[in-house]
Amino acid sequence: MIGRIIIDNVHPSTPTGGYPAKAVVGEVVLVSADIFKDGHDVLGAQVRWRPRTANGAGVSRGGKWTASPMRDLGNDGWEAAIEPTTLGPHEFLVEAWTDLYATWRHKVTAKLDAGQDVAVELEEGARLLEGRVRRLPAEERPRVRAALASLRGEGKRGRKSATPRGEAAPATAEERVAPALDPAVAELLTGPERSPDLSRSRPFPLWVDRERALAGAWYEVFPRSEGGLARTAKRLPAIAEMGFDIVYLPPVHPIGRTFRKGRGNTLVADADDPGSPWAIGGPEGGHTALHPKLGTFEEFHALVARAADLGMEVALDYALQCSPDHPWVTEHPEWFHHRPDGSIAYAENPPKKYQDIFPINFWPERDADRQALWEECRNILEFWIGHGIRFFRVDNPHTKPMAFWEWLIPAVQARHPEVLFLAEAFTRPKVMATLAEVGFSQSYTYFTWRNNAWELTEYLTEITAGPAADYMRPNFWANTPDILSGPLRGGSPAAFKMRLFLAATLVPSYGIYSGYELCENEAASDANEEYHDSEKYELKRRDWSRPDSLAPWIANLNAARRRHPAFLRLRNLRFQHSDNSVVLAYAKQTEDGSDVVLMAVNLDPNRVHETTLGLDLGALGLPPDRPYEAHDELTGHTFTWQGPRPYVRLDPAVEPAHLLHLRVPR
Repeated sequence: MIGRIIIDNVHPSTPTGGYPAKAVVGEVVLVSADIFKDGHDVLGAQVRWRPRTANGAGVSRGGKWTASPMRDLGNDGWEAAIEPTTLGPHEFLVEAWTDLYATWRHKVTAKLDAGQDVAVELEEGARLLEGRVRRLPAEERPRVRAALASLRGEGKRGRKSATPRGEAAPATAEERVAPALDPAVAELLTGPERSPDLSRSRPFPLWVDRERALAGAWYEVFPRSEGGLARTAKRLPAIAEMGFDIVYLPPVHPIGRTFRKGRGNTLVADADDPGSPWAIGGPEGGHTALHPKLGTFEEFHALVARAADLGMEVALDYALQCSPDHPWVTEHPEWFHHRPDGSIAYAENPPKKYQDIFPINFWPERDADRQALWEECRNILEFWIGHGIRFFRVDNPHTKPMAFWEWLIPAVQARHPEVLFLAEAFTRPKVMATLAEVGFSQSYTYFTWRNNAWELTEYLTEITAGPAADYMRPNFWANTPDILSGPLRGGSPAAFKMRLFLAATLVPSYGIYSGYELCENEAASDANEEYHDSEKYELKRRDWSRPDSLAPWIANLNAARRRHPAFLRLRNLRFQHSDNSVVLAYAKQTEDGSDVVLMAVNLDPNRVHETTLGLDLGALGLPPDRPYEAHDELTGHTFTWQGPRPYVRLDPAVEPAHLLHLRVPR
């Protein structure tokens, strides 16, 4: 049933409402709702929220409630800020009530302004205060009792009368009501106490992650091209120097030999071809084994420890598929799809064929087989968590049942709330969104295929300001081993700078695949977005010391990201006007307005472009009639601007973009 007070459209929430929205520790979470009722009474509202814990039996129970008052935004919209401080499950609900004091205050002041008699309203106010005073702290009661006495004419008299006897005239209605309208009294009487129509929304779940779930810079590296785990560890300082937070390793497991792919994705491999790391499993083991040529577990542990010493963490690929040589193929044939001739079906995405990979059947005919398979998949994660991994990049999650992820991710996070999952969900929009809803911490996106200003504006507005931002965190990858797209195909260093700048400044999390800093730009063909001579099928030897490397520029960009907390948030992106549609302008700022950054990007890496911007100075907290500074964090130049229409000229041969710290000189 609909109650007396309507509480609707509560956010943050997920489309179904049954899964938790997402937050991170220390992030201000804005809770909003539409709240209204019949008539003209004044309403009050608050958010109540608390962490939840699970006992050994898995039964969840709530902690102590915290209340945060909501403010009226107008048009029946209400909002409050909460700030969770612990990892794991939380819940919140919205309460609303008729604010008896505020309703009385509005009525009595309106009648006074209209010159009407308020004798009845004065007594109504007195009874309202009388009913509240006993429940106030002892030190606050005298203030309210004085206001109560004044309402009943029992306080001080009015001004001296002009009568011959000089008697004090009775206090006016305005004088009698004034103590009860004092803000200090109003604050004491705020709240739902004794409100007969107190209404509550249902509880909404909220999952709180560590900050890395929202913000971080990823770098993907193939350990085998570096010469193994030990040599990869030696490369970590250079990756850290570029300012990356997460080093992501593709599968490090044994690789099958049956139908092994050769260089260039050919169907026949030479004897020394390493094969695709995603063709997991061989005589040496499966998903819990290391490829013997990569090194030992001692070297793996040393790699994880070295990354931690440098302020980074290692993310591992979680690819639930098998080569024909994986132990599961003979030990558990029931976990695979079988063709009518009895053979196991390999992966296909016509016209592509992946004969070296067997997809897993996540829903075998016997339920006991399904349970055993799912448990084994969880055991893989538990194994690598035991070896220091807390972030997993999940390969092709959209090819596995949603019910599997709905079960697996909460099951793991119940024991390890710090563990995070990145979905490589290059799939349809609704599928991508549902993967995020059922528990994935982050998601790959369509950023790679958004190149024009209108495309970027439309897409970023959708994922940073729309309902999806409550539960889907984007991770913008400028390139991947599978994807060399847009202006990067045959592109110049300016194109690589431009795309990386967009990825790093539009959203809090972004990533690149190694070789990006060397501007590797040769595509397989006009019809294929993959790299020519793809590292997926061969070892790459690179000269990281090349003088034309973008590594110093990347380090400068990431250092600017770290200096500005505005880059650590998703929902604070605001596009600004540009007279030239090839120059994209946008700003980000912290909740308190202490950090404001403005980006202007030339989306054409081959030509100089200029424009006049149209800045929303009020929203940016800048004065309309005084100068302000725009300090470029990449070049060190400082511009002095005044007004909302600054001029910008961007030469991609010099810098394709401005990253401007906006500030008012003292």
